[in-house]
Amino acid sequence: MYAVRIHEHGGPEVLRYEEVPTPTPGEGQALVRLVACGVNFIDIYQRKGLYRIELPSALGQEGAGVVEAVGPGVTEVKPGDRVAYSNVLGSYAEYVVVPAHRLVPIPEGVTYQQAAAAMLQGMTAHYLVTTTYPLKPGDTCLVHAAAGGVGLLLIQMAKRRGATVIGTVSTEEKAQLAREAGADHVILYTQQDFEAEVLRITEGRKLQVVYDSVGKDTFDKSLNCLALRGMLVLYGQSSGPVPPLDPQVLAQKGSLFLTRPVLWHYTTTREELLWRAGDVLGWVRTGELKLRIDRALPLSQAADAHRALEGRQTTGKVLLLTGFEG
Repeated sequence: MYAVRIHEHGGPEVLRYEEVPTPTPGEGQALVRLVACGVNFIDIYQRKGLYRIELPSALGQEGAGVVEAVGPGVTEVKPGDRVAYSNVLGSYAEYVVVPAHRLVPIPEGVTYQQAAAAMLQGMTAHYLVTTTYPLKPGDTCLVHAAAGGVGLLLIQMAKRRGATVIGTVSTEEKAQLAREAGADHVILYTQQDFEAEVLRITEGRKLQVVYDSVGKDTFDKSLNCLALRGMLVLYGQSSGPVPPLDPQVLAQKGSLFLTRPVLWHYTTTREELLWRAGDVLGWVRTGELKLRIDRALPLSQAADAHRALEGRQTTGKVLLLTGFEG
């Protein structure tokens, strides 16, 4: 089989499309023939070495395809099942071995590309608005990178929960996408100071929560946008890591809360995984959740996918396709 692996950390050029042995499922595992896999910023962090993984390794954290075989003791799935997963390393490949308890069924009417596009980013948006800070009617939230893969889903889910949504984007084209997703207000941060605009929009009341995937470039002003006892949810760092912070700053700015969540900690049990994935894929099936797939490239062009995502040239999801039909 073919996979895209890294043997050293670095730029997109370290991604190698190479032939490797097809894995065999062991106890509690399933072999999945992948149709589509998602590209996410965590893949870039791992490629660069910001998040350490054992080398050599295939990248990728999510995929969708068909169960080819199962190992001993597997009861969750069987050969022929249409499945998707996230938070399992190695999805830039034609075949992957996945712990069976991490696989979720793909509902009828949902394509492999949709499932691969929805798993990691969809469940991330889900836990952010339901659990990390459970949005409620009357809340106002700020979503940075509002036209990105998570951003567009986060807007839709926040609106489902009755919140007012302010989004930040870099271009008017992205602003239109955020508005179409349901954002009540959109700030072009390349032309406007988002902190000043938040104060204007909220008439000085500020925000209950900021969902920030950007990190270094937005962190300080995001804190300044929060109302008394507001929460900054830092769930990514596309502009780079945030410098060290004295916790006393949180007190000075209004007894603020700061959290750095990751999806893994919000899907630790199979029950929670099935709840989040079931909601997300169910909403995709009914059309209540709109996915935007920016581009779908052959697996061999993973480096181009990384360049596009890292260069902020994308709106919505980036996928890699193996060529299998499912």
